[in-house]
Amino acid sequence: MEDAEDILAAAATWHTEGECVALATVIETWGSSPRPRGSRMALTQSGRMAGSVSGGCIEGAVADAAGRTFATGLPQVLEFGITNERAWEVGLACGGRLTVLLERIG
Repeated sequence: MEDAEDILAAAATWHTEGECVALATVIETWGSSPRPRGSRMALTQSGRMAGSVSGGCIEGAVADAAGRTFATGLPQVLEFGITNERAWEVGLACGGRLTVLLERIG
C-alpha cells in the first residue's frame, strides 16, 4: 500500500510530465468503510493510478467520474453506500458509506 506522500509525489511527477491529474480523497465514512477518511488516489487522464479510496471496490467508478472532472475542471463529491444503487453495481457491499472528493490538480 502506498502512503499519502508517495501518492502526492506520483501526482506531482505526472503533472510535471504534462499529464492531466486528478486527486480523489475520502472525506467522510460511515459504518463499515473499506478505507478510512483521508485515503487518497491520484489518477491521470491517460489511465495511470496510485493509491486507493476503497481497496478496489469503487476505483473504476471514481476513474469514470474523473473524465468529467478532467473535461470541466470542476470538482465533484461522489457518494457511495448501501442505499446507493450504483454502489452495489461497483461492488461496495461492505454495508458502509463513503464520500469522495474528486478534484483536478495543477
